[in-house]
Amino acid sequence: MESVKPSAMTPTKSKLAHTFAKVFHIRAISGVALVDGVQKVKHLEKVIKDDWKPVKSTGSWSQLLDEDDKDDEYKLAMEAFLAKIFATISSVKAAYSQLQYAQSPYDAEGIQSADHLVVKELKNLSELKQCYLKKQFDISPEKTLVSAEILELKSLVKTYEIMGNKLESQLRLKESEIIFLKEKLEENNEQNKLIHNSLNQSGQLSMLDNLHFSGLSTSHFVTVLQHAVKSIRGFVRLMIDEMKTAGWDIDAAASSIQPNVVYYKADHKCYAFESFVCGEMFNTFHYRNYSPANESLPERKKQQQQQQQLFFERFTELKSVKAKDYLSRKPKSLFGKFCRVKYWQVIHQKMESSFFGNLNHRNLLSSGEFPDTGFFASFAEMAKRVWLLHCLAFTFQPAASIFQVNKGTRFSEAYMESLDDEAFLSMDSTQQSDPRVAFTVVPGFRIGKTVLQCQVYLSHFQTN
Repeated sequence: MESVKPSAMTPTKSKLAHTFAKVFHIRAISGVALVDGVQKVKHLEKVIKDDWKPVKSTGSWSQLLDEDDKDDEYKLAMEAFLAKIFATISSVKAAYSQLQYAQSPYDAEGIQSADHLVVKELKNLSELKQCYLKKQFDISPEKTLVSAEILELKSLVKTYEIMGNKLESQLRLKESEIIFLKEKLEENNEQNKLIHNSLNQSGQLSMLDNLHFSGLSTSHFVTVLQHAVKSIRGFVRLMIDEMKTAGWDIDAAASSIQPNVVYYKADHKCYAFESFVCGEMFNTFHYRNYSPANESLPERKKQQQQQQQLFFERFTELKSVKAKDYLSRKPKSLFGKFCRVKYWQVIHQKMESSFFGNLNHRNLLSSGEFPDTGFFASFAEMAKRVWLLHCLAFTFQPAASIFQVNKGTRFSEAYMESLDDEAFLSMDSTQQSDPRVAFTVVPGFRIGKTVLQCQVYLSHFQTN
């Protein structure tokens, strides 16, 4: 016959089985050998109504037993008594855990119920203390031992259930906190984006606060140009984010602006959008009124000086004011007209419709008003920087001129600044020509004999 292997038992079941085995073993020793003792015990068992309450007899417990079984029964009684104490302590712990659980979130009925349980179990401990002092033990220790073990296990299970419920409630609380923090993070990201754009586009030109017409120099123009380029790039990032949100194909959009361009990195495609915005914003930059329609005949020297002073005053008037505030105060100003025209040129109506689901921006601009949105505020601040640069360009004599280079032009450090160093790093022996201009991103300027380089994106072209 095959031997039967004992099945694995959990610690709880093993402990309970051990208790039963110990009880049955002692009963076999004392109960079978001493019939008279068993009869006495059975007689006294009828008197017991509640195993957890001590038996109050007129004589000592040991007087009920014969001399031979006193030691074994006494040991069993003491073990049952200790088990009873530990079970009661476990009940106190379970009741106290229930009391703590009812406190958060606050449950008045739960707290009151748990408080009664704690008081009840503490009274049981007090009664057990009195029983020990009076040497009054249960006269059915076998049954008491098993009951104590069962009660202790029930208390442990109850404690674990309470802990499990508490952990589940904490988990739900943490999940709700995570959701709240995610929403807060999204709000902060949006706010940071607006602040970032505002700082990039509308940071005050504090270094030009004390600038006078007589002290104007090329370095001042360079400073304003840097702020204008920075604001354009900030607006382009905002525009690309809106495209992504609206589900645009960024690659296809970049290819439609600058076709047949191989980019060294995927994020270089943003230069195509920058070239588009710069191309529209700087278009007709070389006209004094930003439009050939209002261009007058050449003026005399005195008139030229007056025009220079006028452009400088325009520059000073707008320099330290937010575009939004200026437009609200002077909606019919030249700058207001400039903002309207450039918005219509940069933001196509299909683009606006996909971004916002309507054409409210265009409608407001057509009616002579300005949209009160973060998107238009960013655009207006960018337009302000370009307008300031235009005003400053015509304070010089001769006025600063603008230029850009055509596609395929050989790179020249004197007139160009490359935005992609990879064009030079990636050259190998198979390439027979230097990298050429793929497109101009930011135009260059000439002020007298000073040349401010235009920013270009380079690519390789094979020679025939």
